[in-house]
Amino acid sequence: MKNNLKVQRAIHDMTQADVAEKIGVSRQTINAMEKGKYVPSTVLALKLSRLFETPVEKLFELENND
Repeated sequence: MKNNLKVQRAIHDMTQADVAEKIGVSRQTINAMEKGKYVPSTVLALKLSRLFETPVEKLFELENND
């Protein structure tokens, strides 16, 4: 799954730690998501969508092999 978390963090001038604190996960979880090593749960994806005020579809995109 492809994601735009790093771009959204830059737009909102937030660190991985900032995002993690606001949605209740570890910084390592945010890092793993950005690197494509962790696929978030629906609840986590919706929390990120709310935080960045953007649709889930703009944060995460399925790739052909997903």
